[in-house]
Amino acid sequence: MTVTEVAEMMRVSRMTVYRMIHAGELPAVRFGRSYRVPESAVEQILQTGSTDVRVTGTDGSSS
Repeated sequence: MTVTEVAEMMRVSRMTVYRMIHAGELPAVRFGRSYRVPESAVEQILQTGSTDVRVTGTDGSSS
């Protein structure tokens, strides 16, 4: 998801999403000058209300 999509889904500003990414509270992958956030990470934050998100790879290791 793009930063704008995440901000709309979470009902926060884009700057808040960028702060969460830079603080390590929200996992993201950088593509050029933009970021992409896994939808599962956003859904987890919305469900739990926690920013302690862990993204797990296919081998079971945390990223």
